[in-house]
Amino acid sequence: MAGFGWKLHGDGRHLKPGEVVRPGERLTWGRTIALGAQHVVSMIGACFVAPVLMGLDPSLALMASGVATALFLVMTRGRIPSYLGSSLSFVGVSVVIAGQGGDAGTLTGAMLVVGACLAGCGIAIHVVGARVIHAVLPPTVTGAVVMLIGFNLAPVTASTYWPQDQWTALATMMFTGLALVVLRGFWSRIAIFLGLVFGYALSWILDRTAGKIHSVNGAGKPTDHWRIDFSGVEKADWIGVPTFHAPNFSASAILVALPVLVALIAENAGHIKAVGAMTGDPLDDKMGMAIVADGTATVLSTAVGGPATTTYAENIGVMAATRVYSTAAYWAAAGFALLFGLCPKFGAVVAAIPGGVLGGITVILYGMIGLLGAQIWVRNKVDFSVPLNLIPAAAGIIIAIGGVSLKFTDNFELSGIALGTLTVLTGYHSLRWLSSAASRPRTPLLDAGTSEYGERGEDDGEGRGGRRADGWDV
Repeated sequence: MAGFGWKLHGDGRHLKPGEVVRPGERLTWGRTIALGAQHVVSMIGACFVAPVLMGLDPSLALMASGVATALFLVMTRGRIPSYLGSSLSFVGVSVVIAGQGGDAGTLTGAMLVVGACLAGCGIAIHVVGARVIHAVLPPTVTGAVVMLIGFNLAPVTASTYWPQDQWTALATMMFTGLALVVLRGFWSRIAIFLGLVFGYALSWILDRTAGKIHSVNGAGKPTDHWRIDFSGVEKADWIGVPTFHAPNFSASAILVALPVLVALIAENAGHIKAVGAMTGDPLDDKMGMAIVADGTATVLSTAVGGPATTTYAENIGVMAATRVYSTAAYWAAAGFALLFGLCPKFGAVVAAIPGGVLGGITVILYGMIGLLGAQIWVRNKVDFSVPLNLIPAAAGIIIAIGGVSLKFTDNFELSGIALGTLTVLTGYHSLRWLSSAASRPRTPLLDAGTSEYGERGEDDGEGRGGRRADGWDV
């Protein structure tokens, strides 16, 4: 099966206990199209939030996600059911580039280069095998990079979004947190989207009951302003083509964006392994091509002014809840995304999301991105009693979160995410290469009162350790 010609599963209407609809199968077309719509609803919150936070056109982002998903399905020959939406990994990068004086073109140019590099890495992985990922990006490194990317965004929420309407931000944060914890199944998968809807509605009500708010606006200036500005919505057409723009390339912006490559490879690898486990079809042989497809989709999207793309965990969750892994549903979702992308008024409504609402959402969202790094460490049992694991990660995270910079010349310096990632990656591999002794557990460097160290992984004196220094079991 090369991506088309799905076999009808049973009667196309019912699933027996324990049954799943495999990628090469489908339900009736009516149910398949409905599932495609559900996938769009599941991803639309994150897919729209990302471009809004980066100053890009949300309608173009939605359209680009449809094209990217279709391209991904073709390049992976229909074996991997996944949706490619806007990547949130570049939000921190966009802030840094804007601080350097860059515009949307500078950002998309940097993302295009990262997409090309991602495609190149995918080709290497396809040729050499998935094992190269574990060699270059062990859990210690991957977890630290993902964590520093998320936590580096904290000042954006604290100084840009939250101050615009602190009480709406607080209410939105509490509602979103409640939805994530209490709701189950499909509804839990769209909790971020529900939080956006709640905050939007609350802001609309407050505008009509409490009047204007005196706070900083989107430009950071204290003023009396409405929480929601519908002027852009009124001017937008119902049907039209999104706004395109060409990328431009800046060496400093590219250097800031390149560390995200580590997170994208880890993200793709994790999602593909998850899909393979759920469908019962090991996909390691397709991992390289899937990464190539994501990189290629990012290049196409950013070439016209859209955001970078990535596989979406939200849609993997929908598959787990419905037990339907049919790629036909993803083709339907891609079609819906293209149609929505042709409605500028819909995009203008999303672009008008109040800053306070984004403040409440991003408190949780950025924190979740950061803690995904900790999840990588926990799942792979990374042992921080090993100095080789502890030192590079600790230094890199503090450098990124604190905004430490390293100036080389008057026109070139590394800081934040870029410098933090470089510290983790080069620090880990150089220390590992310089001394084999560094890979053995020693006396814990952390206070024993803050961490628990058992005998697991300790060398017994005869070279029989229970865990390698990089966190992988041996």
